[in-house]
Amino acid sequence: MDISEITDYLYVGAQPAPTDCADLGALNVGLVINMRAESKPHAAFSAPPLSVLWLRTFDIFLLPIRMRVLERGVRAAAPVIARGQKVLVHCHMGRHRSVAMAAAILIARGVTARAAMAQLAERRASADPYLWYIRRQIEKFERYWRERNPA
Repeated sequence: MDISEITDYLYVGAQPAPTDCADLGALNVGLVINMRAESKPHAAFSAPPLSVLWLRTFDIFLLPIRMRVLERGVRAAAPVIARGQKVLVHCHMGRHRSVAMAAAILIARGVTARAAMAQLAERRASADPYLWYIRRQIEKFERYWRERNPA
């Protein structure tokens, strides 16, 4: 299983196999966010203690990840984290889409876009939050979130 621990509540990785569900449960993962439009989540990811959220996105600059998609992931992750469980966000290789979603979760928890990107790049070697169209959406989400959720 190719996942990286970003914080004590957040993992980012490549798409796990259904056979990884027991290991994810042992890590106290309560929510798996699948960012792959091209890969429907296996039913095993919906079996307790896991739940799955499928956010169908693509890794191409012509179809940027929408702000409401990132917000939907953040809103699904918040109660899972609040009850002490962890969230795994994945895409195909754990480099772009999952990193954008993980950054959005970090931003919603009070981290700046800049700090979120640095943390993701540091904690997952293959993560590329600085790819121009991923960075653009992360920075855009920070503005979007702050406007809708003033401190």
